[in-house]
Amino acid sequence: MGVFDRLPPMDHLRSEKMCFVQLIIPAESARVAVTYLGELGLLQFKDSNEDKSPFQRIFVNQVKRCAEMARKLRFFSDQINKAGVRSSVRPALEPDIDLEELEARLGEHEHELLEMNTNSDKLQQTYNELLEFKLVLTKAGGILASSHNHAASAERELDENIYDREVDEGNAYLLEQGVHQGSSGNSGVRFVSGIILKSKALAFERMLFRATRGNMLFNQAPAGEPVTDPISGEEVEKTVFVVFFSGEQAKAKILKICDSFGASCYPVPEEMIKQRQIFNEVSARLSDLEVTLDAGIQHRNKALESVGSQLWRWTIMVKKEKAVYDTLNMLNFDVTKKCLVGEGWCPIFAKSQIKDCLQRATLHSNSQVGIIFHEMDTLESPPTYFRTDKFTNAFQEIVDAYGVARYQEANPAVYSVVTFPFLFAVMFGDWGHGICLLLGALVLILREKKLSSQKLGSFMEMAFGGRYVILLMAIFSIYCGLIYNEFFSVPFHIFGKSAYECREKSCSDAHTAGLLKVRDPYPFGVDPSWRGSRSELPFLNSLKMKMSILMGVAQMNLGIVLSYFDARFHGNALDIRYQFIPQMIFLNSLFGYLALLILIKWCTGSQADLYHVMIYMFLDPAGDLGENQLFWGQKELQILLLLMALVAVPWMLFPKPFILKKLHKERFQGHTYRFLGTSEMDPDSEPDSARARHDDFNFSEVFVHQMIHSIEFVLGAVSNTASYLRLWALRAVNSFL
Repeated sequence: MGVFDRLPPMDHLRSEKMCFVQLIIPAESARVAVTYLGELGLLQFKDSNEDKSPFQRIFVNQVKRCAEMARKLRFFSDQINKAGVRSSVRPALEPDIDLEELEARLGEHEHELLEMNTNSDKLQQTYNELLEFKLVLTKAGGILASSHNHAASAERELDENIYDREVDEGNAYLLEQGVHQGSSGNSGVRFVSGIILKSKALAFERMLFRATRGNMLFNQAPAGEPVTDPISGEEVEKTVFVVFFSGEQAKAKILKICDSFGASCYPVPEEMIKQRQIFNEVSARLSDLEVTLDAGIQHRNKALESVGSQLWRWTIMVKKEKAVYDTLNMLNFDVTKKCLVGEGWCPIFAKSQIKDCLQRATLHSNSQVGIIFHEMDTLESPPTYFRTDKFTNAFQEIVDAYGVARYQEANPAVYSVVTFPFLFAVMFGDWGHGICLLLGALVLILREKKLSSQKLGSFMEMAFGGRYVILLMAIFSIYCGLIYNEFFSVPFHIFGKSAYECREKSCSDAHTAGLLKVRDPYPFGVDPSWRGSRSELPFLNSLKMKMSILMGVAQMNLGIVLSYFDARFHGNALDIRYQFIPQMIFLNSLFGYLALLILIKWCTGSQADLYHVMIYMFLDPAGDLGENQLFWGQKELQILLLLMALVAVPWMLFPKPFILKKLHKERFQGHTYRFLGTSEMDPDSEPDSARARHDDFNFSEVFVHQMIHSIEFVLGAVSNTASYLRLWALRAVNSFL
């Protein structure tokens, strides 16, 4: 342990040291101060009004105003997307405006846009109705013309006495009666024309037949083109219909059925001359409406373009203002002193920067009273803050997605800067693909100033945020691709000639025929002659599987070593003795030994079956290894390692809870009686005393937690080692593709 004690404490790899501070801000400079602190981003306020609902806080009206402006901005964004107007990537340069002016401008734009939408909807509905009327005139006119021709031929047949006229004509065709009597008479045949959805036409006809008991004649014709429904505004297939009937009751029933089925009825005169006149009038009105609609759309698009050029800047402004007032609602308002009192956490290194921001806020707000900033003592656990830059920020976000480290805990994101892209390259390794990835990353990095000032899409924003992750992944992919000797899955003789040649001089295909080793091994990476040979899959799969296990064992050991530095930093000797040491023993007695066997097999060229060795290490520890023995004393070492692994499990499980229980009893022995005197002399009232945590200790909970932690580690050591084999599996799939 002396070696570990001499190592540095890793202070620069931990979260920043935090301090609890209090701010007393005059009311007139509160908004400016919080704005400057938000731009600095180094102070986390604590909500001092947790007992109050959002509607009971001081600046609730300002928050509502910002929420209303945000709603209007979302409305503008939806209208711009719906209209297909391309907003400017770079917002137009305009003088800065305050929140009140922005609110008034947004109200004017919304009122204007709503009025234009209302007028446009009315004109569009009128246009759709006229278009339907035009289709009805065209199709219904043809139906009426054919009915007149049919009636005329019927009259000629009757005049020639083909049919015997009878007094009772109740069974004659309604259409023939209508032609004889005309549509203007009370007892004559009438008709209703209109248009209906094609999908409802069959049910509509059946309902008319049942309602009129068959005393109607239904004719229909397809509209011939998609029609925009005036109500829904969607393009649908419709059918023009003409219903012939007799009587006022039948007419009332038919009109009700048309209304229930959503059919639009339009009047069509019987005379062809009137039909042509109405058709011409409708066509002229349609032309005028088309011109009006086009002009209205152009005017609306210009208004949306003017809004879109400032939409991004206005959205940022409203979000900032809402965040400022949400933060102000977290502060306490002192009515007597007319100031706001806030508490929060900040890194120790940022205290000077925060003080500078507060001084600037006092000057810019013309306040007569300065802002008071001072530290306070607290028992609360500080939040975790890691200082990042544009290079490490993406890696920190990846780690935080799985879990945020505790305060002053070692930051795993520092190590993921190397391990994350390298493990990706183990699966993706191909220096051809790596070059393509490198070019994409370089484009993002070289244009980062331009892209950072633009509004990007969701995918492009994600790629731009991880540009340095992509850069490292590309570099490591090129490196692993050179090791695998794959350029778009094709091997190349980059570092010299292959160590193998064809067995026979007449052999022309060295990939399928037998190969002989004629020179030193290939200087770097996999020999290209393995590609396409009969032993390619066994060799490469064995190589990559063993590499995955070695990397997995190394990374798991790194995690355990970091736990030692954490325990050493916090002065927790129990974690070192009863967690770090048994965990190292258990992991390396089994999987560290497996990694050792892999290295020995590679160095000696042995043909030992490592599967057999590891399986019978548990099933038959004292059995003879035979040809699977790699070194002298291997059987005795395996028995020793197995015993050490078995001892390590209860070592992790039992000692720590009982030692904590013993320390707890010793700590509170003799504390049954309180000291007489003031609270300053009473050790029970000291914030850092053990009495403050007396009621928190529960032996059963501590034991269960330690048991869960021990079982999780034992099972995790097995499952995590197996999980690293996915590197080999995905690499094999990538090579196959």
